[in-house]
Amino acid sequence: MAIDFEIPAEAKAIRETVRQWVQDECIPAEKELEAGRDYKELLAELRGKARARGLWLPFIPKEHGGMGLGPLANALVQMELGQSHLGALSMNSQGPDDATILTLLAHGTDHQKEKFLKPLLNGEKRVCYSMTEKAAGADATGMQTRAVKDGNENYVLNGEKWFSSAASAADLALVMAMTDPDAPRHQRYSTFIVELPNPGYRIKRDIPTMALEGPLSHIMGGGHSEIEIKDLVVPAENLVGGEGGGFNMGQHRLAYGRLRHGMHNIAMAQRALDMAAEHVTKRSTFGKLLSERQAVQFMLADCASELYMARLMLLHIAYKAEHGLDMRQENSIAKVFLAHMVHKVVDTAIQLHGALGYSRDTPLASWYTHIRSQRLVDGPDEVHRWTVGRNVIKAYQQHGTTALAAGGDLL
Repeated sequence: MAIDFEIPAEAKAIRETVRQWVQDECIPAEKELEAGRDYKELLAELRGKARARGLWLPFIPKEHGGMGLGPLANALVQMELGQSHLGALSMNSQGPDDATILTLLAHGTDHQKEKFLKPLLNGEKRVCYSMTEKAAGADATGMQTRAVKDGNENYVLNGEKWFSSAASAADLALVMAMTDPDAPRHQRYSTFIVELPNPGYRIKRDIPTMALEGPLSHIMGGGHSEIEIKDLVVPAENLVGGEGGGFNMGQHRLAYGRLRHGMHNIAMAQRALDMAAEHVTKRSTFGKLLSERQAVQFMLADCASELYMARLMLLHIAYKAEHGLDMRQENSIAKVFLAHMVHKVVDTAIQLHGALGYSRDTPLASWYTHIRSQRLVDGPDEVHRWTVGRNVIKAYQQHGTTALAAGGDLL
C-alpha cells in the first residue's frame, strides 16, 4: 500500500484559482502602487474583486463569512498568497490579524464577537497583538505589564510593550497583562481588547529596523511599535477567555502565525527562484548563458532542494492538523528551517542577478532585509531549537529511540 500524496481535487482547484488571482491581480497591483496609485483605494478595489469571487478569509468557517478551508487547503492557498505583499491583504488573510481573529473566534464572548470580531471579518478594521516586552524578550512569562481590577467594571493596565506589529495601522489591540502575580507561571496573564486610539495606549514610535521601508510600509501594517501603557482603563467585558488564560491563548495564536510565516516564506522563495531562473536563461557572460554554467546549476539545485524539503514539512504538518494530531515538535522544526530556507534562496537569487539583485530595481533587496526577522519573530531560533532538543532527549528516555521527535511517527 502506497503513501498517498494526492491533493484532493477541491484543494487543487482553489489553489489554482488563488494562483491565478495573485498573478493576474495582486502582482500587477504592486506595480500600480509603485506608480503612485492611492493604496487605500487600490486595496478596496482589490478586496471588492476578491469577495465577489468568493476569495475571502480562507481559514475562517463559512458561517462566519470565510471560505471554510481546512489546514491543507489553507496551506496551499497561503503558499500562493505569499508571492505578493498584497496577496494576503487582498483576501483579509494578513498577519497579525489572522491569528488574532482565530483567537477571538475561539475564545470571544458573544458580545465581543459582535462588537469586535465582526468588523475584523468584514475587513473594516485591523487588529494588533501586544505581548512582547523589552525586559522579557522571548520569555513571555517574564512580562511585567500589570492589570489591576478597579471594582467590578474595569481593569487598569500599566506597563510597556515592544514590537507590537501593525499597531500603527490598527483599530484594535489585544493586550496581554499580568492579573495574578502569585498564580502558577503560565496562569498569571490575561488578554484584553483595547479600542484604538486610546490615550492610555500610546504609540511612542515605530521602531526603525534593518528592513527597507517605503512610504506605504506603516500604512500597510509593516511597522513594529513601541507602546507606553499608562492608566489604561479597559472594561471588564473586554477580557478575553477569562483571567489566567492569556498565556495559553497566546501560544495557540503564535502557533498559527509561525505556520503562516512559513507558508509565505515558501511563496517568496519560489518567486525568487523563478526570477533567478528567468535571469540566468537570458543573461550571457563571456559568450555563454549563465544557465549553461555548472556552478549556476548547482546553486539552483540547492535552492530547489530547500524548497522541496520545506514543502514536505508543511504538508506533513497540515496532515497532522487535519487529523487533530500533536504537531508542536514539527512546527518548531519547520519554523526554524523555513526561516533559513527563504534567506538562502533569496540570497542566491540576489547573487545570480549580480549588481541588479543588489539594486532596488527588483524586489529581491527589499525581501532580503525583511526576511532576517523570520529568525526572531514568533520565537527566536534558539528557543525553538532548545525545545526541539529537549523533546529529542525526552523521546529517547521514554521510548528508547529519538524517532518520534524527528518525524518518525510519519512512518
